[in-house]
Amino acid sequence: MTVRAWLPHLRQGGLYVLVGFAQLALDTGVFIGASALGVPVVASNVAGRVAGATLGFWLNGRLTFGKQRLDRGHALRFALSWVVVTVLSTVLVDAVHARLGLHRAWLAKPIVEGFLAVLSFLVSKHWIYR
Repeated sequence: MTVRAWLPHLRQGGLYVLVGFAQLALDTGVFIGASALGVPVVASNVAGRVAGATLGFWLNGRLTFGKQRLDRGHALRFALSWVVVTVLSTVLVDAVHARLGLHRAWLAKPIVEGFLAVLSFLVSKHWIYR
């Protein structure tokens, strides 16, 4: 493959990373804020992921994958993949919380989400926004 052939993939990947940082900041902020206020870790993680997902669905659909119109099919595929990734995220963050405590769970949250972002990009590119 030539460099020119890779440019669209690099552009999408770069935009996905930028949108992902915005999502991660919002997601982690809600998670830390809610759990610091005493909301259980599982509920705090889900609340953070809902906030990030709300931002990311539209931004990735329009900017990253260039969809002029997001339809019900996009939304349903996004929702299904979001549930699967949220379960994985919540299990991992809660496991860190159970073994190492709340502050370590706060530190683990962005790392967990970073690894899951790679999976989410592939699912988004080849299934959600196709």
